[in-house]
Amino acid sequence: MQPLTEQTIRSAFRGATRSEVNRVSYPDLDEVDFDRLEYLGWRDRKIPRRAYLVVDHDTGPVALLLTRAEAKPRGRTMCTWCNDVNLTDDAVLYTVRRAGPAGRRGATLGVLICENFGCSRNARQLPPAYHRGTDLDAVRAERLADLRRRIHAFVDEALTEV
Repeated sequence: MQPLTEQTIRSAFRGATRSEVNRVSYPDLDEVDFDRLEYLGWRDRKIPRRAYLVVDHDTGPVALLLTRAEAKPRGRTMCTWCNDVNLTDDAVLYTVRRAGPAGRRGATLGVLICENFGCSRNARQLPPAYHRGTDLDAVRAERLADLRRRIHAFVDEALTEV
């Protein structure tokens, strides 16, 4: 992922109002290792159920405002993006306002993902069991490609006007 600044992120928001963007509390971007991320995701320190997602998209960076569901799933759930079988992070429902008129009327799109946005780390871990002779670098590369594909499909769907 390309390194980002607060100004780049602020101008990349889609489907959020100016007042929502002005209230964003940013992580320390100097501490972020962008080379090991497929996306940047973080939870807001000041607004408990709010989180943010930034993705390198075909048109440049895209930032989305996410809202975490009030209730957590009853049982352990798997993240839709990284499919982490070790369940190191709880997967919770995050929603994003859809683009265009539907979003202004309240239409949202939801996804079950790692609550603390650890998908990039999870996808880089070696599989828990593998056969001798397995090309582990190829397995890791495939998992990262699948993660990027799933994230981009979510962002594309959120940006599509319905």
